[in-house]
Order: sequence, then structure tokens, then C-alpha cells
Amino acid sequence: MAESKETTAASKKWYVLRVASNKEEQVREALERKVKIEGLQDKIGRILVPTERRPSPRGRGGDKKFVERKMYPGYVFIEMELEEDGSIGEKPWFLIRETTGVGDFIGATGKPTAMRQVDVDKMLQQVEKAGEGAPMAVEFAKGDSVKIKEGAFENFEGAVDEVLPDKGLIRVIVTIFGRATPVELEYWQVEKA
Repeated sequence: MAESKETTAASKKWYVLRVASNKEEQVREALERKVKIEGLQDKIGRILVPTERRPSPRGRGGDKKFVERKMYPGYVFIEMELEEDGSIGEKPWFLIRETTGVGDFIGATGKPTAMRQVDVDKMLQQVEKAGEGAPMAVEFAKGDSVKIKEGAFENFEGAVDEVLPDKGLIRVIVTIFGRATPVELEYWQVEKA
């Protein structure tokens, strides 16, 4: 029996599910509950909403306060086994689709695209570090070219001027109306250009 469980666990891959913003935890809890009720643990494994522990930007005085932040807002990560043709089985498909707040999987309709192993390892490492209470390392360095992907300056490009790990921010120099302007952003708001 142990051998078949290992084979099943090895055949599961990670997939990314789009969900309604700020509903990630509700979707995760609902899916975990439904999987247990329906007895689909052999098809659907772990369901994660990766978070990190960051210094609160609103911390006043000497008290260091921390907040839990979603690392990938609007997404839930699901470890599951697909059918041989690459589609989701009927029971897991309806269980997921009938959950309030669920969008669609990243990939072709009905045939989600599995995450690359390097991305899975990175995501699981981030989840593990967050569980230990360690703040996440910012992946940017001074001089890196970045594109802002969220916020008031979405789609602007600039260069990292300073990394502020104690605040959980990075300062990016962007050109606004022909003038170089420093903008402080949370690191998840930018991506390497």
C-alpha cells in the first residue's frame, strides 16, 4: 500500500488557479474541506496560498510589527494528478469549479499547465521560510532594471536605486514627465525588465 501512495504522490504536479482577489484563503479552506468530504485526496494534494512575514511599513517608534502578506495575490497553488490526456478528472474539476471565487487554471481550458520544477521549489521554499517566521529576501539589487507591474506606476520601467529590507521595500527611479523620480514599492509590485 505504501508503494502506491508514493507513486500517486510522485505523479502529482503543481498547478496555478486564478481566484478572486482577497478570497485566496477562503478558496483554499473551501477546497481542502471539499476534498476531504469527497475523498479525493488521491487526486488533489496540498493547496497553498504562499505568504511571507514582512515588517509593517506603518510601524511607529521602536516596536517592530510584522504583517503576513500574500506573495501571489489572486492565485492559489494546487498539487494534483491529472488524467492521462492532461485534463482534470470530472470529480476534481466540478469540485474546484463549483467553489465560490474560483476562476480558471493557468493553461489551456480544461488542460492546465504544470509549474516548472524550479518554480515549485522556489515557491515551496518561500512557504517554508514564511512558516519559520523568516522575512523573505528581496531578489533585487541596486542598478537592476525593473518594470512596475502593479500600482499607480503600472507599466513604468526604471532602475533599482536602493533596497530597504527593514521596510520590505525597494526604491526605483522612474522617469515621469521627463524627470527622474524615486518611487518606493513593495518588491512584489515589480519584476525584472
